[in-house]
Amino acid sequence: MTEKQREFDFTDKDFDRIRILAHKRAGIFLSPRKRDMVYSRIARRLRSLGLTRFEEYLHYLEQEEHEAQDFINALTTNLTAFFREAHHFDLLSEQLQQLAEVGLKRPIQIWSSACSTGEEAYSLAMTAVEAFGSWTPPVKILATDVDTQVLRHAQQGIYEADRISKLEKERIKTFFVKGKGSRLGKVKVREQLAQLVQFNTLNLLAPQWPLKGPYDAIFCRNVMIYFDKPTQYQVLQRFHPLLTEQGLLYAGHSESFQHAADLFKLKGKTVFAPVRAGL
Repeated sequence: MTEKQREFDFTDKDFDRIRILAHKRAGIFLSPRKRDMVYSRIARRLRSLGLTRFEEYLHYLEQEEHEAQDFINALTTNLTAFFREAHHFDLLSEQLQQLAEVGLKRPIQIWSSACSTGEEAYSLAMTAVEAFGSWTPPVKILATDVDTQVLRHAQQGIYEADRISKLEKERIKTFFVKGKGSRLGKVKVREQLAQLVQFNTLNLLAPQWPLKGPYDAIFCRNVMIYFDKPTQYQVLQRFHPLLTEQGLLYAGHSESFQHAADLFKLKGKTVFAPVRAGL
C-alpha cells in the first residue's frame, strides 16, 4: 500500500510514536517492516472514533486512558488453535501423570499466560481430563491475556465448527456441544470443561502480577517473538520463581532462550526447565 493510496496520512513520526507506546504499554517490539500492519490496524480505531489523522488519534490515546486497552487489542495478533503444537500436550499429559504418582498435597497448577481466544486453555483442560480419566482432575488452570476482547470470546467458549474439524471424533463428542437454531454451525465447550479454567486479564509487562505460584507448568507460546531480548529476559526472570523445582515452561516453535541460559535450560522440543542455583 503506497502513501497515496492510504485513507489517512501516516508519517514516520506517527509510526515512531506508536512503536514507543506499544513497547511502553505492552512490551511489543514493532520493527520497521511492521509499518503497513500498524497502519491497517490503527486505522480501524481512527474510523471507529471518527478521527481523520494519526496525529489526532495519538493525542487522543495519550489523553484518554481507557483507549489504551483498545490500542493494545488492535496491535496484538491472536493466531491460535486447539492442540496447536500437539507434542506439548503429549508431554503435559506425561507430566501430569508423573505428578499424580508423587502424591501432591495441592492441586497441580497450570498457567496459560497468553491464552488468546481460549483454544490453548481448553486444550490444557481436555488434556487434564484425559490424563486423570475424570471431569474433576486435581488441576487448576489460569488463563490470561492482555487483550480483553479475545478474553470475552474465550470465556464464552463458543467457536465456529470448523475450528474443531481436525480434532478426533471422540474428543469432539466428549468435550463439545453442537449449536442449534441461531447457533447452527457453532460449537460450545461443555460446562464441565469450562469450569476447570479461570480467565483473567493480565499484561506480562505490568509492574505486578496478581497471581502466586507454585506453577507446575507455564505456557507462554509465540508471545516472546513480539518482545525484544531485554523484555524477554525480564519476563523470563519473573516466570522463574513461579515454577516448581520440576516445573516446565512451554514456549513457541520459533522461540529460543539462549540469552537467558542462567534462567532456563532446554528440556525438550521448545520446552524449558528452570535453572536452579548449584545445579
